[in-house]
Amino acid sequence: MAQNFQNHAKYVPVFHFFVLPVLAFNLVWAIFRVVRAPSGGSVETVVVALALVLLALYARMFALAVQDRLIRLEMQLRMQGVLPLDLQPRIPEFTMNQLVALRFASDAELPALAGKVLGENLNDRKTIKRMIQNWQADHLRA
Repeated sequence: MAQNFQNHAKYVPVFHFFVLPVLAFNLVWAIFRVVRAPSGGSVETVVVALALVLLALYARMFALAVQDRLIRLEMQLRMQGVLPLDLQPRIPEFTMNQLVALRFASDAELPALAGKVLGENLNDRKTIKRMIQNWQADHLRA
């Protein structure tokens, strides 16, 4: 299936549909047990269950932060080769949100879109992604 704005969100089935629900259920069950029969052990179980949920969420957030940093570097290098000379000095002005969204634009449309994003100070990822006409798939995301 061709990737586009409507279907580009990355879901990791084991993480999103198994790990998180199991950890969330475990936390809710631990809270239920501490409310129903408070004890030192049941409080400890809630703390551990909460720690596991936070561990899973932070592990995902850290991976996405590293991915965004790589996208920033990739896009800065790509823009040096694609943008017209008048826009190249403005590459450092792009925000992380702008670069992450623009990565889906083809080389042909990137110069005009980058100029519009800077000119109109657009920073919302979804808004920028919706403007892309020739979507370049990214199947290597975390």
